[in-house]
Amino acid sequence: MKKIVKNTTVAALAGVMAIGMLSGCGSKTIDGEKTVATVDGTDIPMGVVSLYARESQAQTVAMYKSFMGSAGNIWSQVVDEDAGTTYGEQAVGQFLEQVELMYIMKEKAADYGVEVTSDDETAIADAAAQFMQDNDEDTLKELAVSEDQVKTLLELETYRQRIYDPIRNEAEVDITDEEAQQSSFSYVSISISGEDLTDDDIATRKEQAQEILDKMKEDPAADMGETAKAVDDTYSGLTGTIFTNDSDDEDISNSYDDAVVEALRTLKDGEVYGELVETDTNVYVLRMDKVNDEDATASKKESLENTKRSTYYSETTQKWLDDAEITVNDKVLSTLTITDEHSFTIKDTSADTAADTAADTSTDTEAADTSEDSESADSEDAEAADASEEADTAESDTENTTEEDSTEDTASEESDSADETTSEDETSENN
Repeated sequence: MKKIVKNTTVAALAGVMAIGMLSGCGSKTIDGEKTVATVDGTDIPMGVVSLYARESQAQTVAMYKSFMGSAGNIWSQVVDEDAGTTYGEQAVGQFLEQVELMYIMKEKAADYGVEVTSDDETAIADAAAQFMQDNDEDTLKELAVSEDQVKTLLELETYRQRIYDPIRNEAEVDITDEEAQQSSFSYVSISISGEDLTDDDIATRKEQAQEILDKMKEDPAADMGETAKAVDDTYSGLTGTIFTNDSDDEDISNSYDDAVVEALRTLKDGEVYGELVETDTNVYVLRMDKVNDEDATASKKESLENTKRSTYYSETTQKWLDDAEITVNDKVLSTLTITDEHSFTIKDTSADTAADTAADTSTDTEAADTSEDSESADSEDAEAADASEEADTAESDTENTTEEDSTEDTASEESDSADETTSEDETSENN
């Protein structure tokens, strides 16, 4: 029998209560008691979906503001030109799908040794009561949620949080050290493309690159960044990693130009490549630092394993959705709209809640859940760990670092969630 997962701490519960008070303005009238969907015979009340959607809407806006300074008009952006579908309209379907999935997860929980204990139920009941107390009448009316529905959502999110790792751990992941092996290198990359560059400019840059290379060949152990700056103070030294060996695994691939990778693979530790490596957009000076960088290899292996477990999680839960008998009441669902004009804000509250008291320690959770709640967010995502396959660290950004360079140095190894918008998976019509 599988070990029962029953940690007292409920990360999803704490997350909801961190919302404190929700404030909103202007919406259609929603009847929270109406059934918006049925999953394998279980009715889903509109109030549960409404609360989940507003929670996710507020989290998404907060995320945009945190990373970009502003959320802009994200919900009015058109994501399907042919249908004219906006991001907000798409998000409604995605949020409903995530609630449907949580209902399925609750039914699957016992298969993974996951349960919600009587202590959890007590904490959930206290937290739901606190939520109703913290939010004013107008907000609760707009949310169209009852106290029982708050408890339902908290319970569902608890099941989802607890079942996450057990599902991922089912994945059979076998990545060898040889496959994951990373070679670390230093380089200078100089742009030789762009409408603003004349032929003379390009020729000058190539001459400067050659000067940097000549100096590095004289002293291979020299600081490449300082050497580059001595030639032109707008240049800088960068570092990166590549896979030492080729692999048939599609997740194990380099994002640097093939010419760069091939040149690096001819070098030993500390060697400078004897020629400039030129691509369509850049010219490179290269030095191999470590053919077998053990630290980078360990990090990459962990990242690859995480990516594969997240993929397994996504595929498994999507199959659950595909196999479930789901019907949606489109008329009821249409009363839930997500627009830029109708906003909800997550507010902090200093009030002590039962959730806070119950939270002894922190458990593993799905990485920032703004669409499962951002699965993969769902990285969820988790997958975010290896922000750039090359893990490039620029001494400074320069005007001479090209589009190819910036793409290589920040290329995300995963994707994960398309725009960290709202849901890792495209929503499917459930009829």
